[in-house]
Amino acid sequence: MMLILMDVWDSVRGFMASGGDVLWLVAAVLFLMWVLMLERYWYLNWISPKQHQAVIASWEAREETTSWHAHRIREAWLSQAKQDLNARMLLIKTLVAICPMIGLLGTVTGMISVFDVMAVQGTSNARLMAAGISMATMPTMAGMVAALSGVFFSTRLDSKMRISLEKLKDSMPHH
Repeated sequence: MMLILMDVWDSVRGFMASGGDVLWLVAAVLFLMWVLMLERYWYLNWISPKQHQAVIASWEAREETTSWHAHRIREAWLSQAKQDLNARMLLIKTLVAICPMIGLLGTVTGMISVFDVMAVQGTSNARLMAAGISMATMPTMAGMVAALSGVFFSTRLDSKMRISLEKLKDSMPHH
């Protein structure tokens, strides 16, 4: 088992080395994005149902639910539930949008490396130029893959949150 982990770590380290320092930035943004998305999934599946049940119980415990005042209370509770559900979603979407930009930063730094090699060695050293081109393309690919995974799961998370809020609204009838 330890040997497998060492092989995996060597592969990851080799991949990160071939992509340059910008790839570490892509990895950090990807890690933060996934930590936040997993927290939102946890909140949506375990915390918010309990909170929604408490809100529904408070609504049902009210003696009157038809007055203007009762409707404002209902709206306030629904607004709070929506705010709680959407917490950190803007940050997640921003991280998703930043991933390709960081990848493009890697492209620029990799191409600068290629031009440095060309300025010093000329165009005759293809091996050194290939290392720079690899450094240019790896972060771009990693940034795009990170963004695609983030787009898919954040969209799914958004959809589940909207459904959860609609269920809460439906559970709090107003006449």
